[in-house]
Amino acid sequence: MKAFYSRTAAVLLWCMVGVLSAHAQQSKYTAPALSNPASWSVIMLPDPQTYQKFERNQPLFELMTAWISDNIKRLNIQLVICTGDLVEQNEMINPNGVAADQPSRKQWASVARAFNRLDGKVPYILAAGNHDYGYSNISVRRSNYNHYFPVDKNFLTQNIVREVALNAEGIPTLENAAYEFVSPTGRNFLFFTLEFAPRDTVLAWATKVASMEKYKNHTAAVLTHSYLNSENARIQKENYPVTDGNYGEAIWKKLVAPSANFQLVFSGHIGAENDARAHVGFRVDKNAGGKKVSQMVFNAQAMGGGWHGNGGDGWLRILEFLPDGKTVKVKTFSPLFAISPATQQYAWRTAPYDEFEFSID
Repeated sequence: MKAFYSRTAAVLLWCMVGVLSAHAQQSKYTAPALSNPASWSVIMLPDPQTYQKFERNQPLFELMTAWISDNIKRLNIQLVICTGDLVEQNEMINPNGVAADQPSRKQWASVARAFNRLDGKVPYILAAGNHDYGYSNISVRRSNYNHYFPVDKNFLTQNIVREVALNAEGIPTLENAAYEFVSPTGRNFLFFTLEFAPRDTVLAWATKVASMEKYKNHTAAVLTHSYLNSENARIQKENYPVTDGNYGEAIWKKLVAPSANFQLVFSGHIGAENDARAHVGFRVDKNAGGKKVSQMVFNAQAMGGGWHGNGGDGWLRILEFLPDGKTVKVKTFSPLFAISPATQQYAWRTAPYDEFEFSID
């Protein structure tokens, strides 16, 4: 009997320790907040395509934009950027139910609906990826991008558009555009979106705009879909049907490096099944003006079950720009895990490649 009570006590103690341990894990969760109340932030959304191609996943991306909407004031969010591949295929008519179960028009409608939550609340800039063109993976440079994301969709985005280039069909769209805004700390920024594998004419246009006298003191940034790989190297070439495109290394050599004011490059595109490290990369080089150029790739689309999984576990990045005007803190967070106390302990990724800081000159 004495042994029985001892075993019972041991089991109860073990259960209590388990409960306390679980409680301790959950109590470690801290909701996103600025490290300095005078900071401001940019939210970086990875490729949404895997969220859009399955009906079951579409609400998850909408959860992410709803979370952004809820946190605009708390995080002083000034801008949202998205790395492209907004849909799985630009003109998929009859999905097979395995690779996707939503035709392209429903995918486009879904991603546009998710961004509707931000219209009139915060400007957003969206890159166009290879999956946003042609029938299958940029077979031709034709896209529904402009139909679902016209310049006047979000008046706050429209308010910061300064220059627009022609797409491959000769139409001025936000596939290639320059946006100007002044940060709360007074720094002037000039953000460029560049189409997937931008053509030489597009790079020449961006070079001309960035060198204009009125922008010479702006901090210029590039948002394009394909640029950096997970080895922190700029992509040299990819095997897509387009023959008039430039990838990471060529974008660097033709546009970013010769400039005196490009200091930021953001991209997505890369990944491997359930491997966070394979979705990210970062490097710093100097441009012709001797200024540091921080180049970041962030994606998550094969997390949460691979290419046919849940879309990416809700991961996004919070870029906090500190009031010193130079320091940027990067954190990787999932509103999907954060929504429930049962999973909040998984809502932050804190590996060195997911949580770090860099500076801009």
